[in-house]
Amino acid sequence: MLAGYFMQFAHLEQTQQYLTVKDNQVVHLHSSNCLDHKPEWVVYNEYVLTRRNLIRTITEIRGEWLVDVAPHYYDFSNFPNCEAKRQLEKLYTKRENACVGR
Repeated sequence: MLAGYFMQFAHLEQTQQYLTVKDNQVVHLHSSNCLDHKPEWVVYNEYVLTRRNLIRTITEIRGEWLVDVAPHYYDFSNFPNCEAKRQLEKLYTKRENACVGR
């Protein structure tokens, strides 16, 4: 699933709001989600515009998975400056170091 939706993910920032990573839009989890917590990373299927920006049909993911599934997507010069960018940069560096150590 993540391989198909790798561009549609959001990160929970320190402000406790989710931001879509590439376009830096504040979004909220749709009330129909079945999660009982706010995961750090989510991938979503739908972006719903109402009086608030909502993401629906979400799945919790791990940041490491994003780096593994679509490393070609992460040209960090095109990312807005946010917590998600910093976290992804750390994960990407960790992945690169692990590959060099093999």
